[in-house]
Amino acid sequence: MPYFAYKARNGEGALVEGVLESADSGGAASQLFGLGVTPIDIRPSAAPASGGASSLGTLFNAKIDVVDLMLFSRQMHALLKAGVPIMRALAGLQESTGNKVFAEVISDLREGLDAGRELSASLKRHPKVFSPFYVNMVSIGEMTGRLEEIFLRLFHHLEFEKFMAEQVKAATRYPTFVLMTMGAAIIVINVFVIPAFAKAYKGMHAKLPWLTQMLIGFSDFMTTWWPLLLCGALGSFFGFRYWSRNAAGKLVWDEAKLKIPIAGKIILKATLARFSRSFALASRSGVPIVPALTTVSQTVDNDFIAKKILEMREGVERGESFLRTAAASRVFTPVVLQMIAVGEESGALDELMQEIADMYQREVEYELKTLSSQIEPILIVSLGVLVLILALGVFLPIWDLGSNMTKP
Repeated sequence: MPYFAYKARNGEGALVEGVLESADSGGAASQLFGLGVTPIDIRPSAAPASGGASSLGTLFNAKIDVVDLMLFSRQMHALLKAGVPIMRALAGLQESTGNKVFAEVISDLREGLDAGRELSASLKRHPKVFSPFYVNMVSIGEMTGRLEEIFLRLFHHLEFEKFMAEQVKAATRYPTFVLMTMGAAIIVINVFVIPAFAKAYKGMHAKLPWLTQMLIGFSDFMTTWWPLLLCGALGSFFGFRYWSRNAAGKLVWDEAKLKIPIAGKIILKATLARFSRSFALASRSGVPIVPALTTVSQTVDNDFIAKKILEMREGVERGESFLRTAAASRVFTPVVLQMIAVGEESGALDELMQEIADMYQREVEYELKTLSSQIEPILIVSLGVLVLILALGVFLPIWDLGSNMTKP
């Protein structure tokens, strides 16, 4: 459909400008009246550069976080369940939201519905706000007539995602702080402390222990070549970032993350909890297994596990059982496979997958609570070794000098 640039005035008399999509200028005027503004001028226009509809220039300059989506989902469920028409529900949410950028997104959703699109099609126009899983679930709700139920399930799904992210952040805060402190201490010692001792040792004209010579050599290297080291560190950081974001690199890195000591098993369990909960949600909503696996593979945030899920989908398409494909993936424990077998035999696979998600969630919570206690001995030993090397390297020449001075 063509686009129309418009100028209008809202209820307060303020001038509003933008671009919207409509079959003709009359339809554009009807949309504007429906939005509560009075059109002044409407003329044909090119499609907006952002690919959205009206006045979304600030959309990509501000952030819409998961809390906004949670409130949106919960309120949509409450309004639709109460029998409020979807256009009125969106209008109310647009006025009540405290995030102006999200209000613009909701305004565009209303314009899309006015233009004859389905809600899922309007959501799809904002991929940076609504994930493919969110859009697909809303589409399923539209097809089954259970949109209000889908919004409630999406709210719980987003709540779970937020909880997991907060748990991981809280568990890694202490180890990250310790590692950053150790790194800063190494830099300060090599740049300021060791050079001062090196000058003093040079005046003694004494033979230095090999450990001291090694520390002084490393310190000289850092102070001389620090621009090159800084460029190398930044280059490595951005190079790894670029590599880990392209398809091939991300697949390798996502698989490697699962093999990291201590953290790898937590990442795996958290990913499988996300998969199980998403699959249970899709299955309860009436989605067949094959489309459900396709949709859920987009939510796990791990390309390696997503690849395994798509391999499971291919197995199911060939006529294999869900249990057999899950066992072939080699990512589920025997206990989980037993629960899947029971769910498949009883016809309650969605309920058992929900139980699996809850089980993984409890395990992840426990692992995260004990993460600090698991990492703390490693950090203490590493810090102790570092202090021992520095102490011996710095003070051994002084001890040797003291010993020589006490000899008759």
